[in-house]
Amino acid sequence: MEKNNKDNSSNEIIEWAKSIVIAVIIAIFIKTFIFNSTYVKGNSMAPTLHEKDRLFAIKVPLYFNGPSRGDIVVLEAPDNPSKDYIKRVIGLEGDKIEIKDGKVYLNGEVLQEDYIAKGAYTTVYDTDTWIVPPDEVFVLGDNRDVGASKDSRYFGCIPKSSLKGVTGFRYFPLGSKFGKIK
Repeated sequence: MEKNNKDNSSNEIIEWAKSIVIAVIIAIFIKTFIFNSTYVKGNSMAPTLHEKDRLFAIKVPLYFNGPSRGDIVVLEAPDNPSKDYIKRVIGLEGDKIEIKDGKVYLNGEVLQEDYIAKGAYTTVYDTDTWIVPPDEVFVLGDNRDVGASKDSRYFGCIPKSSLKGVTGFRYFPLGSKFGKIK
């Protein structure tokens, strides 16, 4: 009888260990290939996103057709690979981006940007015109104040391979900001 209890205890421990290992493998798979959580630091995406917002970043769209214009993406910072940036995709491969008189032009047309602050003026650094190369995107922060966002105006177009996910849902803070990001 005592041996039977030891066998049952050993079997139960083995079953628990298997369950934990399987759960860890599933969690790693989801985090690596499906979605991740990200945390906003700074105000480069204001007024859309704010300090301490928490978002889901979905990786699946990047496997198929890549990001679309207007998507908010998480990317590996070109100037510091240990950091991530959150920016909005403005241009896709082949697009011509120009910034003139504080406005962004996409392929010769003024870009309608409902997501930036009213009266925002988009500044430029050294360059005011870009042609997006193959397999790259042009990104901007929604906060266009001088020095508020390190983005493609600062470091140029970025390779799609440095994109880590497309955001679209804010899960913190709860309340009026909770939900789909516009």
